[in-house]
Amino acid sequence: MKLSLKKFGPGFIFAGAAIGVSHLVQSTRAGADFGFGLLWALLLINAVKYPFFQFGPRYASATGESLLEGYRKMGKSVIYIYFVLTFATMFTIQTAVTIVTAGIATSLFGFGTPVLWTAVITVICFTILVIGRYKLLDSLMKIIVIGLTISTLIAVVFAVDPGAITSFDPILPTETAAVAFLIAFMGWMPAPLDISIWHSIWTVEKKKLNPSIKPDQSRFDFNVGYITTTALAIGFLALGALVMFGANESFSLNSGVFANQLISMYTQSLGDWAKMLIGIAALTTMFSTTLTTLDGSPRVMHKTQEIIFGKQLKKGYLYWLLILAGGTLIIFFLLLSEMKLLVEIATILSFLTAPFYAFFNYRLISGKHTPVDARPGNFLKFYSVVSIFILVGFSTWYLSTLL
Repeated sequence: MKLSLKKFGPGFIFAGAAIGVSHLVQSTRAGADFGFGLLWALLLINAVKYPFFQFGPRYASATGESLLEGYRKMGKSVIYIYFVLTFATMFTIQTAVTIVTAGIATSLFGFGTPVLWTAVITVICFTILVIGRYKLLDSLMKIIVIGLTISTLIAVVFAVDPGAITSFDPILPTETAAVAFLIAFMGWMPAPLDISIWHSIWTVEKKKLNPSIKPDQSRFDFNVGYITTTALAIGFLALGALVMFGANESFSLNSGVFANQLISMYTQSLGDWAKMLIGIAALTTMFSTTLTTLDGSPRVMHKTQEIIFGKQLKKGYLYWLLILAGGTLIIFFLLLSEMKLLVEIATILSFLTAPFYAFFNYRLISGKHTPVDARPGNFLKFYSVVSIFILVGFSTWYLSTLL
């Protein structure tokens, strides 16, 4: 199979959306608080979510339509449920990623406030999406993800000290707060499952730009992005474990202070020369997440609205883009100092809704609406069913701890 960087796209955008709060905040914090004790959870949840993420580009490349059209074929009630779930979570998710991005920008550039940077970042992302739409997003993500991967790998290599590595013994939290963190950690690792729907739409858009792309190329593109997100998550967890674990230091709830702690964690290991390198890598990571989430939610809400009303809405994307950007700024000003709360609410909600997306993605890809040659084989079906039970099991366990 002849490969060309031009044929890649949705997988890189997926990586850009995934490598953000789940990596810089949650993975690093997991390493700082538990050492390598939660490495099992990281590997498990990436394995459990894999088939359901893969079903997005698989269905889109086989049918030429997104998962949303597939959901509609299974019954309009599925679309209504999706619309409500997305509307209920998209503002919190966008605010959570933007507040972290703003904190890092404040720390890196040394001027302004998180309030100012939130407004600036939102305007920049909004402008990029209005002017360039998918084509510009596709090009930017290739540069951002490749640059981020190289800079992070360099940081990990310099930080590794074999003599300082702590135990790899798995830890299963029992206290309510620790269980909540575990569920939050797994909620966005490597990303919320509803991004599979975004990915299917990005795949359709990519197909419009390059009709020659085949299903096997689309699947390869996805696997490259997925492996990259998993590898980088391990790297961020390792850095937290190697630099902060056992140092009697915890991450601040303030986004600006957190960013300073994050960057200094790397410079402690690499030296002050690395501050700019790590700062740029961290900012690039979070900016890519902010950009892709600001694109993803309006795109799927626009498409869902068209399906519900049965007609095309020419300015629907712009309409939802304005609603999300405005809602994000409102929530940000109301909960300015609650970075940890926003992140935990967003990530826990994502985990609790994961079984819904897992079930319907599996049902769609295995059913009559998917061409026979694109349906999963017996092993992948078994793998998917077991994964659904694991997601339901963890959600039930978490809810039981609240009683």
